[in-house]
Amino acid sequence: MNKNNNNFIIVIAVIIATAIGLMIYSGGQNKTSAPAVDQYGMPINELVNKPAPDFSFADRDGKIYSRDALRGKNIILFFNEGLMCYPACWNQIVALAKDERFKNTDTVVLSVVLDSPEEWQKAIAQMPELAQATVVFDKDATVSKKLGMLKTASSMHYGIFPGHTFIIIDKEGVIRYVLDDPNMGIRNDQLITELEKFK
Repeated sequence: MNKNNNNFIIVIAVIIATAIGLMIYSGGQNKTSAPAVDQYGMPINELVNKPAPDFSFADRDGKIYSRDALRGKNIILFFNEGLMCYPACWNQIVALAKDERFKNTDTVVLSVVLDSPEEWQKAIAQMPELAQATVVFDKDATVSKKLGMLKTASSMHYGIFPGHTFIIIDKEGVIRYVLDDPNMGIRNDQLITELEKFK
């Protein structure tokens, strides 16, 4: 009986020693870390340092904003849920429109929604300050799909609507910064900080 107990203890000790040895060995290996992913397993910032895909939006007056026409300016695209995202997205849209710092940095700020211009008029009727913003309409979510904006951590209607995501494109048409914000705060200061990096 005593011999059996000793054998059992030896087996357990060997198992523990082996496990510890494996942990030490694997901890010392040079591993290639996997890219950071959001809560849905989507790569974060995979767009950064890549050329922005072609895009074209119209505002409520029919004015067209395209990647090529805006070359030579910094572009901030704020993808959001639009009409249904009151008050968080609306407040951010107004904050972007009123912030004089963006007007002095060769920057165009476009708030991108999937609503129609007619639907967006309801938002302006409720919050007249929204009329000051450059809101553009992503018909059929064409650009949102190209940039993966329907599948971010901030998307409350995952796969259907954008959430609360900012993309900064530099004057050469390269995506320099992506901020997906599930907390839906006012992020003007962060955006200005990023713009300052590549004046």
